[in-house]
Amino acid sequence: MNHRSMAALTLLQKHIYQRDMATLTDRLAMLLMEDYLSSPQVTALIHYLLQAGESADSEAFVRKLVQRVPQHGDALMTIAQQLEQKGIEKGRMEGLVEGRNEGEREATLKIACTMLQNGLDRDTIMKMTGLSAGDLAQIRH
Repeated sequence: MNHRSMAALTLLQKHIYQRDMATLTDRLAMLLMEDYLSSPQVTALIHYLLQAGESADSEAFVRKLVQRVPQHGDALMTIAQQLEQKGIEKGRMEGLVEGRNEGEREATLKIACTMLQNGLDRDTIMKMTGLSAGDLAQIRH
């Protein structure tokens, strides 16, 4: 690796802990356009940037680089697609957790309603279900 190919790495090392890496887009794009790095080197550099740096929207950051540095577009688009897929998977997992929590709450309210209908006192129901007095007040039996 020659001196010129180290410029991009030097830039990232110097600014990696900046609050938002998107501010480096212009300078990084200029260095990448000089074509001193191979596609695998660009890929490694961007992966490092995404893991060690901070960015409000990593996918948008990479897509901006794709537009600015077309000669490395394929490698950068692969990274952007991976980020998009991770976002989709994270959204699915969050949705599953939220759905499970809502389902558990509905089941608990249903059980509490049955307990109320069978004459159990509210204090016992709150102890057994973990519901609050406000939660029990919302139940219509």
